Order: sequence, then C-alpha cells, then structure tokens
Amino acid sequence: MNFTSTQTAYSKTGFFSKLLLNYLDQAKQLRPFFAHPVLVEGIAAAIEDRKLFPTNRKLLVAELKKRYQNVVASPKVEHNIELLLSEKTFTITTAHQPNIFTGHLYFIYKILHAIKLAELIKAEMPECDFVPVFYMGSEDADLEELGHVYINGAKHEWKTNQTGAVGRMKVDKALIKMLDVIAGEITVHPFGNDIISLMKDCYTEGVTIEQATFKMVNELFGEYGLIILLPDNAALKRAFNPIVEKELTEEFSHKIVQETAAKFPKEYKVQASGRELNLFYLKEDSRERIEKNNAQYSIINTQYSFSQQEILKELDDHPERFSANVILRPVFQEMILPNIAFIGGGGEIAYWLELKKVFEAVSVPFPLLVLRNSFLIAENKHSAAAKKSGFTISDLFKTEQELMNELVKRESKLQLNLDKERTVLEEFYTKLRTTAGAVDITLQRHTETLHKKALDKLEALEKKMLRAEKKKFEAQQRQLHKLKEQLFPHNSLQERIENFMPFYAKWGSGFIDAVYKNSLALEQEFVIIEEK
Repeated sequence: MNFTSTQTAYSKTGFFSKLLLNYLDQAKQLRPFFAHPVLVEGIAAAIEDRKLFPTNRKLLVAELKKRYQNVVASPKVEHNIELLLSEKTFTITTAHQPNIFTGHLYFIYKILHAIKLAELIKAEMPECDFVPVFYMGSEDADLEELGHVYINGAKHEWKTNQTGAVGRMKVDKALIKMLDVIAGEITVHPFGNDIISLMKDCYTEGVTIEQATFKMVNELFGEYGLIILLPDNAALKRAFNPIVEKELTEEFSHKIVQETAAKFPKEYKVQASGRELNLFYLKEDSRERIEKNNAQYSIINTQYSFSQQEILKELDDHPERFSANVILRPVFQEMILPNIAFIGGGGEIAYWLELKKVFEAVSVPFPLLVLRNSFLIAENKHSAAAKKSGFTISDLFKTEQELMNELVKRESKLQLNLDKERTVLEEFYTKLRTTAGAVDITLQRHTETLHKKALDKLEALEKKMLRAEKKKFEAQQRQLHKLKEQLFPHNSLQERIENFMPFYAKWGSGFIDAVYKNSLALEQEFVIIEEK
C-alpha cells in the first residue's frame, strides 16, 4: 500500500495551545525555561552536558538484560543494549503509561518519532551512537485514563475492581472479553486477525499490564531497535534514593516549582504545581501520596505512618516502594538514562518547561525537549469525499461552518456577498459626512454612527442571505459533517481519540511503516498521510 504525505504548520490546525506554538517558535519569553533549541546544534549542546554527568551505564544495561530474558529481542535491540555501555552512546527517549492496547494513536507516533530522531542524529554525528528508548510509566494509578480505547469512535472500557498502579494490575476475564468484542469489529479487515492474535498473545489472563504492554511494544517496534525501559525496578530506584531522600527531608521540589510558576509568563496556564512532597508510596494494590505533618510521614488512605528515621530506613530497605510523581518522574528518567532528547506531547512539554530548576537543584542534565509528531491519516474514501466537496484534506482543519460558507459561496449561482454595496455605502457616507459637516461640524460624528449602523445591517443581511442559500446545500452539509466526524472524532484530533488497531487491521505492518517513513525528526510540523 502506498501513501502520500503533506505537512502543515501546527498553528494552522487550531488544535494546539498558545504555549506550545510559542515553544515551537522558541519564543523569547520561554527561553529561561528550556535548555537547548530544537536544532542539531541543540542536540550537540545536550551531548556536552550529558558527558559531564556520571550515568551508571553498567547498572542500566544489567537491568535491561534481565528484563529482556523473558522475551525474544531482535538482534538490533540486543546490539543497542550493548551500545549503552559506551560513553559515546546516548538515548532519545519518549515516555507513556501502559494504556491498554496502546490507548490512543499518539502512543505509536511518539515511539516512531524517537526511532526516527535517533537515526537522524546518527547520520549527523556518526562518531556517536543513539538509541531510541520507550520509558513505560507503569506506576500511574489512573485507570480511568488508561483503561479504555476508542475503536471507530466508539468507547470500549475495561471494567475491573483492581486498584493501585495500572502496570501492576493483571489481565482478567473482563479485559479478554473486551478484546473479543473489539475483535468483532476488527477481524472483518484484511489484517484484523493478525493484530487481534498479537493482542491475545500479549494480553493473556494473569500477566500484568506492564508485562503485556512490554511484549506488545517489543513485537511492534523491536525490529527498529527500540529499547523498552521499565522503571518500576528496585535496583534502578535505589540509584535514585539520594534524590528521594532529599525530597523527604527537604521537600525541595515543590518550593522550586512554585518559584518557577511565579516567574512563568502570565499568558500561559501553569500545568503541574505539584505538592509539598512529590512522592507516592507503592505497595501491593495501592499507590498513595506521602504527606508530612510535623515530623511524621503518613501514607494517605492507609494506616501506614513513619518517623523520619523510619521512612529513610524503609527507603533503604525497599526503594521499589517509593514512586515519583509528575514533578520528579522526569528527573528519575534522566538520571538513569544517558539521555539527550525527550519527545513528549503538548501537555508533557508544558509541564517539563516548569522543571528546569528542579533538575538544576540535583545537578541532573535537562534534555532537549521535542514536541512529538502528529498525524492525520486519511483513507481513499476520505480523500475522495473531500475532493467531491471541493476541498483538500488539509482544508478540513477549518470548522464545519467555515467550510460550508466556502462551499456555498463557491457553488451558488447567486450573489451572496455585498462587497459592491459596501463600496457604494462607503462613498455615500463619505459625501454625506462632508455635506453634514459643512452645516455643523458636530454632525460628522452623528453621520459616522449612521454609517456604522448601516454597515452592521448590511453585514446582518449578508449572513441571512448565506443562511438561506445554505438550506439548498443540505446534502453536501450532511456529507461534510460525516467526513469531519470520521477524521476528527468527537471534534478532536484523530490521534487523541482513535486506537491504532483499525488502521493496522486495514493495512497491516504497512501502517506502522508508513508512519515511520513519514515521521519527522526536528522539523516540528503536522503531517497529513493519505492513502494513495
């Protein structure tokens, strides 16, 4: 299957925040909040920063090898793991929670972006090696966010009574039944059975969501050399103990984030203010906040309580029970990986911009921040429907009302704009202003008021004419509405709603390959992929 692609500016889509658009422009007011520009020169600077930080490469490689013992790793993955022992190897990292069956399309997009960026930098800097990494945020406890998928606009939700970190939850009969329901929609397509078989092979009853996600991601992206890092790991967390101890005893991160938020440009919304203690306690089926009251540490919603001496001993004995929240998780990630660039979505970039001073406080290098790639995937039928209406796929980012106005003005044989009449009105009131002003200069202002009222009435008449003519185009409006719903489900970007399985079911691994081939590296533009 062949695909073509075009690119458009993020600013033209209407789906991205002012903060993000300003970051893409590397706006002056945001420069204090990031370390490196999104350029090859920024990568080079990030490498120099990273060289000064003592990453424990032996620990990282040892833990990766343990984890990959139970899966079939591609030769490229095995090679990349060995490369991490070299001081000249650096990682390009993206991170995501273990959404069931990958969740939304952008789960796929950000991984392929990391792979593509690693390849680009290797071509630019052949003296070094660059390894793409997927950091799995499996300690996230938000099942409401992670436990559903949309298939062709319809929501499928995992109903389970399990609690705590989603990564530690186990595949149960309810999840397998949910997959069977999805299979009914998916297997009618040429490669539907392939993707459902893969999912059923990964999501077997009794395995954890973390294990299932690891196996699935490895099956989909192992051939590209992607390394999957599971940070819910006692040995890796032990390396993070000094920073956890600093947080427990000093509550340092919250003060810094508050100071940063106070300095953040007022035109932007603060994303992640954090808490006094930015740590969770993770045990069995719970992940709850740690709170400090006077000299006592309590775990909310539990009976656990510790003195400072006790909690520091608990940290030393069981580092796996301590889990960083959104403020400290990025520091943990960058501490254990020799990372130079982080690829994240709009929300991730926004909160990372608040964390630079937190990194500085613990002397961990702050990476280059890259907005993940975004795509709109259009099938033949979508392109044909757009063309029939006189539009391109990129035109469809406009609102339905804007598109219908354009269509009616283009297709109608009647005059629907009153531009000529405006010109006549302008000439009339210009002469009238002069005539009235000659009688009494104060009458000029009255004439200007009449002029404005006349223009307002003319504009209102024009809108009524357009509305009346639109009624003759109801069939086209229904077609356009259907097309918009298919490409922008729930009035959102396709990638923020839909799951990848229907696309894989239609095109097989060719879908993954098409996204990979059309993935950008540092260009930072929205990509439209059309089936040819």
